Amino acid sequence: MRTKRYTFLPFIFIMLVLTLVLGACGMPAGGATTNPSAVVTIVAAENFYGDIARQVGGSHVSVTSILSDPNVDPHQYESSVRDSLTVGQANIVIENGEGYDSWMDKLLAASPNGNRIVLVGSTIAGTKLPDNPHVWYDVHNMIMVAQAIDASLKKIDAAHAASYDQNLQTFVQSTAQIIQKMDEIKGKFAGTPVGLTEDIYLYQALPMGLNVLTPLEFQKAVAEGNDPPANTVVTANNQITQRHIKVLIYNEQTITPITTNLQKAAQQQHIPIVGVTETMPAGKTYQQWMLDQLAALEKAL
Repeated sequence: MRTKRYTFLPFIFIMLVLTLVLGACGMPAGGATTNPSAVVTIVAAENFYGDIARQVGGSHVSVTSILSDPNVDPHQYESSVRDSLTVGQANIVIENGEGYDSWMDKLLAASPNGNRIVLVGSTIAGTKLPDNPHVWYDVHNMIMVAQAIDASLKKIDAAHAASYDQNLQTFVQSTAQIIQKMDEIKGKFAGTPVGLTEDIYLYQALPMGLNVLTPLEFQKAVAEGNDPPANTVVTANNQITQRHIKVLIYNEQTITPITTNLQKAAQQQHIPIVGVTETMPAGKTYQQWMLDQLAALEKAL
């Protein structure tokens, strides 16, 4: 059984360290820039939010993403003193919310700042599935996040408003490729039965019209780090061994003995397996990440 493990340093200790570091650097902890030539400091809990902030902000922002390793299970992340210092110096903080990165809420509470802007992806998102925090897998949600980043940057740094607006427009135009690819897959493969090891991919599978057969209780249990109900494990296995599904979509960052068994069963049945990740692989933009996974899925289908 996978468990979530978050650590949090005492409030007083963190605040003492922040005060010393910020004072030594001569940096304001507030959200507004005092120098028009200074960059806006942005901290993102996850690297996909950080990437979009970088695309919208361009050369006028400095972005740090705390979760950036696709080989690490985000649910088991443990915050550190360095994270506390980074968040304490931020003008803008972006988190996902919905319990996905609750450690960020604790870091924010440890360095209260009335000038800092906090953007919560799951609050901004226009499309939200019940009890499913993975809103960034819906490209329309990410367009709304980009718009919120643009508005926040202009509030802090009005001098570069035109640049932010232009970068936002470029980002929005580039996401059209993702929407087009999803429409193409829907046109060719709507109704195709597929299996999911976790509910992260529902944000794309459902709009593309794919018929997800894996019990939702199974998907949610795996996503939350719990053992799925025994009957759902039997159902998920039978769907593979009896070849009821055409593709197994596998979350590479949420691996348990149960999901590994499903993967092995799919391999034995020669059912294509498409890996997806929760955080963005290194060297890619959000758009490239989504398009590469969609291309792999289309090939498998």
